[in-house]
Amino acid sequence: QVQLVESGGGLVQAGGSLRLSCAVSGSISSINAMAWYRQTPGKQRELVASITSGGSTNYADSVTGRFTISRDNAKNTVYLQMNSLKPEDTAVYYCTVNWHYWGQGTQVTVSS
Repeated sequence: QVQLVESGGGLVQAGGSLRLSCAVSGSISSINAMAWYRQTPGKQRELVASITSGGSTNYADSVTGRFTISRDNAKNTVYLQMNSLKPEDTAVYYCTVNWHYWGQGTQVTVSS
């Protein structure tokens, strides 16, 4: 059984920063792509950032230049550093591994 445990969400003022973490544990043969999605009520889940096993990254236009995704393969952990946060970044953030396994989500709330 594979488990993804996210942490680091919370309440922050606009312009502030947060760092999300997602630790992967359990029986998984290999971890390739890792990514962060976010979702707000009534909207579809959207891709925020992704990173391949080789370190190539991809970002949504709305977060480019403000968010940075990284991974620690030794710890089976993916991170999302979020800077210059805006109220529109408020959402539940989910991590995913191999586009198959999902975390339970962590709430990020940015106040204006």
